[in-house]
Amino acid sequence: MWSSKDVYFVSDSTGILATNLGHAMIRQFPETSFHEERFPFILTEEEAQKTLAYILKQSGGRRPIIFSTIMNEEVRRVFDHSEVELFDAFAVFLERLEGCLETRALRVPGFSRHVDNITMAKRVEAIHFCLEHDDGVRIEELDEADVILLGVSRSGKTPVSVYLATQMGLKAANFPLTAEYLQEYKLPEGVRRNLRRVVALTTTPELLHNVREKRYRDSGYAKLATCSEEIKQAEQIYHNYHIPVINTAGKSIEETATQVTQELGFSKKPATLNSQV
Repeated sequence: MWSSKDVYFVSDSTGILATNLGHAMIRQFPETSFHEERFPFILTEEEAQKTLAYILKQSGGRRPIIFSTIMNEEVRRVFDHSEVELFDAFAVFLERLEGCLETRALRVPGFSRHVDNITMAKRVEAIHFCLEHDDGVRIEELDEADVILLGVSRSGKTPVSVYLATQMGLKAANFPLTAEYLQEYKLPEGVRRNLRRVVALTTTPELLHNVREKRYRDSGYAKLATCSEEIKQAEQIYHNYHIPVINTAGKSIEETATQVTQELGFSKKPATLNSQV
């Protein structure tokens, strides 16, 4: 078994797809450590040859792994070398799909990131909305939100809101459950009026304690007992108002955001979502 391995992500566009694909696979092997490098915008055979030469020199004959999403067959063929292990996403999937559809694919690098003006404008609008309605600001405007996230302080509301806006084009607002609301088990009118768009985030007291300790060490706010009590109070509020709850413990921002959209019945692939390759 290899204790370590060099991994390279090569693409004729941003390399995001190659990286995400590679990460999804290599993370299934936690006992192996990986040295990773990304090479985006490899557009010519000359660039590919220089990149391959660098990879071979760095890896010293240890058969590095290359994840590729290069469209151009001539450029892609450069990496099909006897001294590397090539995982070619498009050779596996795109060619098979061409056969299934009985037609030729466009094979345009980064085509999925070419968004139209309407889509881009909607995403920019969502980002502005998210920034202007973070942490309970301007709650009188929550009627305009696509998503409203609830949670105690430091439960992950802001990063999930930002992801929903930047990656899914959703107007995401978030509202912190402070002592005023926790102790009286209530929600403000702006939130109550829009309960069908509300999702609550929770976590474990231990994780919340660790997060708060990093910022406010040895404070009453960060004490485990405080975290436990706040989570308990918040979950009672969610129960009272029949709000769906997502436990973020052990989940990535992407996983949590996806669960939020599922809870609210959004399409699994919104028209505003355009992944880069």
